[in-house]
Amino acid sequence: MRPFAYQRAGEAGSAVATMAHPGAAFLAGGTNIVDLMKLGVTAPDLLVDVTGLPLRDIEELPDGGIRVGALTANSDLAADPMVRTKFPAVALALLSGASAQLRNRATLGGNLLQRTRCRYFADVTKACNKRLPGSGCDARDGEHRDLAILGASPQCVATNPSDLAVALVLVDARVELLTPDGPAQMSVHEFFRLPGERPERDTNLPPGALITAVVLPATPIARLSTYRKVRDRSSFAFAAGSVAAALDVRDGIVRDVRLAYGAVAHRPWRAYAAERMLRGATATVDSFERAADEELAAARPLRDNAYKVPLIRNLTVGVLRGMTEASW
Repeated sequence: MRPFAYQRAGEAGSAVATMAHPGAAFLAGGTNIVDLMKLGVTAPDLLVDVTGLPLRDIEELPDGGIRVGALTANSDLAADPMVRTKFPAVALALLSGASAQLRNRATLGGNLLQRTRCRYFADVTKACNKRLPGSGCDARDGEHRDLAILGASPQCVATNPSDLAVALVLVDARVELLTPDGPAQMSVHEFFRLPGERPERDTNLPPGALITAVVLPATPIARLSTYRKVRDRSSFAFAAGSVAAALDVRDGIVRDVRLAYGAVAHRPWRAYAAERMLRGATATVDSFERAADEELAAARPLRDNAYKVPLIRNLTVGVLRGMTEASW
């Protein structure tokens, strides 16, 4: 075991200041970073424990949105009545992830920062540009059944494993940060990034920054949202594909729609092309199919993951059709 130092943060500013130490990393629920330390994938010299910081509140904002502290447990967020009513896709996505025990421990901020579950990233004997830049990507010619079909690069085909992040992208959530230069914020969509030439970077989080909260903005259509996940077993499995959707249909016409896909790219995938096709269209299976095809035209599957294209297409159509019928 590689030795490391441990420090418990007393307040957010000092926690961020401590991150100037080379090799420092934040520790919250520990459901991801501790596993990676055991595997030898990451080896911080200093763990900065932020669990004592007052970042667990779930508060309603004056405009009807909700601010959630970054240390809020996933289980607490999923059970919150405001979240369940105003943002059902967020609650459903949380309940689709991990197990009840892990949801009790895992935090909102940690969920956004979890690393890919690509087996080559987790195996230090394999080539992985995300773990060791320039070493190659064994996944491309290896076991890639669960990996990316959208937005990948020659350097990396890993997928983002978060269920929650897909729902947050759907509702245009914002991430509030404390950086070495002061408070900042960015949309969840901007927070995540595609691999490009820098697959070792999962996010656009500034160096040393601490996630302090996530804001769910007041969005009426978010009340009409849902999340559906397909996985190899019924519990405690990462998605083979998932869809978060919000749909507003009036007199058979799509007034507004939002779609986001999970387990298909390096970041949660907002289906903007499909949304554009659907707004103002008739709410029919044919429209849903054409919109999904438009979005998935950019897919570039590898040898063993082409099944994800019809999976996401059928999932999109099924979810939207069910939501349309429920509104009649």
